[in-house]
Amino acid sequence: MAKRIYISGPMTGLPEFNYPAFEAAATSLRGAGFDAVSPHEVDPSLSGGWHAYMRADIALLVTCEAVATLDGHEKSKGATLENSIASALEMEIKPLNEWLLTKDI
Repeated sequence: MAKRIYISGPMTGLPEFNYPAFEAAATSLRGAGFDAVSPHEVDPSLSGGWHAYMRADIALLVTCEAVATLDGHEKSKGATLENSIASALEMEIKPLNEWLLTKDI
C-alpha cells in the first residue's frame, strides 16, 4: 500500500493561494506512487475563513502517515501548526523533493 503523505505549505497571502505549487506537488507525489493528500483540494465552499479551513486540513492531516513540506512552509502559520501536530504524532516530515527521491513507497 502506498504511503499516504500530506502536503504542507504556505497559502495565505500568496497568488491563487499557492494552489499551483500544491497541485504540482500532488501530481508529482502521485506520479511517484504515493497517496498524496493536499489541502488545496479541500471544499472551497467552507465558511468560517482560515479557522474552518485549518480544521478541515487537520482532519486530513491525521489520516496520513507523513508530511511533504513546500518551500516557505516555515513562514506559514497554518503549515507551522500542521507540522507541529505531525511532529507530535511522530509522523515523518521531509521536504517534497526528498520524498520524490525516496524509493521506499
